[in-house]
Amino acid sequence: MSISRSRVEPIFTLIPKITTTKHLFVSFFFKNSSSSTFPSSSSLVISSSMSYDKELAAARKAASLAARLCQKVQKALVQSDVQSKSDRSPVTVADYGSQALVSFALERELSSEPFSMVAEEDSADLRKDGAQEMLERITKLVNDTIASDGLYDVSTLSTKDVLTAIDSGKSKGGPNGRHWILDPIDGTKGFLRGDQYAIALALLDEGKVVLGVLACPNLPLATFGNDDQQSSNNEVGCLFFAKVGAGTYMQPLGGGLPAKVHVSAVENPEAASFFESYEAAHSLHDLSSSIAKKLGVKAPPVRIDSQAKYGALSRGDGAIYLRFPHKGYREKIWDHAAGCIIVTEAGGLATDAAGNPLDFSKGKYLDLDTGIIVTNQKLMPLLLKVVRETMEEIASSS
Repeated sequence: MSISRSRVEPIFTLIPKITTTKHLFVSFFFKNSSSSTFPSSSSLVISSSMSYDKELAAARKAASLAARLCQKVQKALVQSDVQSKSDRSPVTVADYGSQALVSFALERELSSEPFSMVAEEDSADLRKDGAQEMLERITKLVNDTIASDGLYDVSTLSTKDVLTAIDSGKSKGGPNGRHWILDPIDGTKGFLRGDQYAIALALLDEGKVVLGVLACPNLPLATFGNDDQQSSNNEVGCLFFAKVGAGTYMQPLGGGLPAKVHVSAVENPEAASFFESYEAAHSLHDLSSSIAKKLGVKAPPVRIDSQAKYGALSRGDGAIYLRFPHKGYREKIWDHAAGCIIVTEAGGLATDAAGNPLDFSKGKYLDLDTGIIVTNQKLMPLLLKVVRETMEEIASSS
């Protein structure tokens, strides 16, 4: 099923307001799957005396600013806004505008620090003949968003300024230094349908993810996935944020009191619900369904676009996320970095199908070809066992 329109109130702890603001490769191996020791949330992050408060505050501002632009564009979306990319995923003016705004805000807030960003977009298409009209529209959207926000007293950005801001995301990443990781619109197909998408921003420090922010403009503040429970809270727009060792928090995207959230504590797989990608082109739904059936999951899958899945999991909307891409697909770090720390700081686990922690230090791509599994610590051992058995059956029958 797709996202339920019925809502139940999320269970979370209020805190004082914070002011510092593809067919799967069957031949993969399970060399670590027999181990009873699973990576904790600390495997995603480094042990450091640094607080990252300033960086997190900047990231929250940047993602919120970009979300406002995306909301405006989505309301006025027309077919002519869509281009085509080589990977066949749609891209809109909001992709470029979002990336330009995040780059602008981060460099403005952290002007004394070296700036490096690994991001999905670059300005190559906008520099081509015939793209001037689109570039001017993006520039106007960026300037209008900055002006309406009122946080920054700056002169109007030129088209050249916007191109430069977009191209700030050309870093290759890697294990050394600091790198921001951005997907300016994660879930572009959901965005075009008027459904779920996210602005996903994370910080990599010496190869480890140390903070993450997910702005989810269309995600209800109340939880979803249970049709038997109703809620009068129809407000949408969530901002999730997490920092190493400090937990995960959610607040209304428009502003409000942050609340600490936790992953589901369900232990019985029969009582668990599982998330998967909305688009079958992004993940093997049949394989996920087979694993869920073997696990004993009774509920049908909840299909959601984008890293909004990670946000929903972090507050306990569901218990499991399964992603098995088609053969040949390489997972990009910006599709998972922010979401992973959001879930792990909420008490969950995120691994590949062999139980190995996700490694974001290898550049633009995750070093895995097996799929991604996210759940709580109690369900992970059984889930990995079922995944291993299912894949062994596939391998033996091929």
